[in-house]
Amino acid sequence: MRITEEKAERHTLAVLVDNEPGILARIAGLFTARGYNIESLTVSDVTADKAVSRITIVTSASAATMEQILAQLDRLIPVHSVTDLTALGPHVERELALVKVAGTGDRRIEAMRLAEVYRARVVDATIASFVFEVTGGRDKIDKFVELMGEVGLVEVARTGIVAIARGKDAA
Repeated sequence: MRITEEKAERHTLAVLVDNEPGILARIAGLFTARGYNIESLTVSDVTADKAVSRITIVTSASAATMEQILAQLDRLIPVHSVTDLTALGPHVERELALVKVAGTGDRRIEAMRLAEVYRARVVDATIASFVFEVTGGRDKIDKFVELMGEVGLVEVARTGIVAIARGKDAA
């Protein structure tokens, strides 16, 4: 009999936690200790009193492994809730990137044309370079960065994925 491995699928998790020192390290440690990879990680406080933070984690795992990850996260003491937005259904994901492009003449004109197509906004400009701000899905940003590589890409800084469930209910 042949044993087949389950295919790893990309999952976006929303984790609400008490905003206390060390919680991010504990969550990252949970992933590291078990050999799970974190593809994207964003954190921000989400309450007026800054007592609760939302951690958005993007990872790839099989269904069985994802069950383990969810259960282990849910057992951590300062965790209020863990939601697999991917399993929940339709959700909105966005990322922000700052993209620095250097160039003059035709390269500068092409960079501006591409930025317009991708709805990127100029947030800094000099005679020899631009810094563009672009937001959207991962694929859009990947393609924008790839195209800017052809006209003078210098540097890229990305925020990581933020996500929220669609509809009237909270995750």
